[in-house]
Amino acid sequence: MAGISIQGITKRFKDAQVLRDVSLEIASGEFLSLVGPSGCGKTTLLRILAGLETQDAGDVHIGGVMVDDLPPKARDIAMVFQSYALYPYMTVAENIALPLTMRRLSAVERLPLVGRLVSGTGARRAAIAADVRQVAESLAISHLMDRRPAQLSGGQRQRVALARAMVRRPKAFLMDEPLSNLDAKMRVQARAEIAELHRALGSTFVYVTHDQAEAMTMSSRVAVMMGGELLQVAPPQAIYDDPADLRVATFIGTPEINVFAAAARGDGTLDVAGRAWPVGFAAPAGTPVTVAVRPEAFVLMPEPRADLGAVAGTIRHLEYLGAETMVHLAVPHVAKPVIARVEPLTGAGLAIGAPATFRVHASRVLLFGADGKRLKSSRAAPPAARALPAELSHV
Repeated sequence: MAGISIQGITKRFKDAQVLRDVSLEIASGEFLSLVGPSGCGKTTLLRILAGLETQDAGDVHIGGVMVDDLPPKARDIAMVFQSYALYPYMTVAENIALPLTMRRLSAVERLPLVGRLVSGTGARRAAIAADVRQVAESLAISHLMDRRPAQLSGGQRQRVALARAMVRRPKAFLMDEPLSNLDAKMRVQARAEIAELHRALGSTFVYVTHDQAEAMTMSSRVAVMMGGELLQVAPPQAIYDDPADLRVATFIGTPEINVFAAAARGDGTLDVAGRAWPVGFAAPAGTPVTVAVRPEAFVLMPEPRADLGAVAGTIRHLEYLGAETMVHLAVPHVAKPVIARVEPLTGAGLAIGAPATFRVHASRVLLFGADGKRLKSSRAAPPAARALPAELSHV
């Protein structure tokens, strides 16, 4: 295993700036996910690490060695593609063995008939077969060795692609949306398997995805990318609870974080939807601020009251999800419905069209300036004091 250092990477495709001065340090043995919307540059960055693309500026070091001038095969990394890239005419065993066959056997030794006459070929082929069996057993695909890719399910193909990457024990694994072709149930299972695989191998994993659940449940750290820039790199809990940028806050979390346009009143409170919120934010009266609140931060008030730090409106829609209920609240002066996450027993007494008032504690309010960057209030609570929602909790 090896650490990866990315310094000042810039990339353009004609007139499009794809990567903008990206710098990132990935520790040896770390699982880092690059997450962001389509077109943000995450796959291009992964391809530059693999040597499949050349950057316009900047350097890449793997294991302390600059690899900018090295071809992909000399970088000692393994890449798992979205399409799995399995050869349809080869069996599972042959697909897994291919990297070892290309590395350990000469062109003559790889010939089906003549190669067997070369001294030592049999022993080398036997060693390759033993390595293939070992990795197949670790991924529970030994019973598939004689099948071809067309005879496998999506989950089985994904395991074969992982086995082919694992078999030569590379310094690092690069994964480009390897679960995107699986159905929802299989993706949940595959996430757990990949996380367990990382813990077992202790290798460096760099994982590209647009699915925040994948990034948040598997990673040691998450790097959020948008528009070719790295907006924030932090552990999943910090990304969720303590976003450094409004774009990070709105991208991470399901349902999306509630966003309000607000203005300072000059006395430490904010004017939010016509109500005073005491957030301890000292600024001149009229200073514009964006307020963001996670759905689970709202608490339903049993009786409608004009309390500080509250939003009141009419219930527009209810989503019963078994373990929780999503309340969509139409609030005056707020363009989009406010969404609150409540427990089933709390949600049982609610009805569409009925009035409701929700309150939020100042410590759960996130503030952002006009530039979208995070502002700190005097009442901010430490992020570690709160837990992720169920769908973003660690595997």
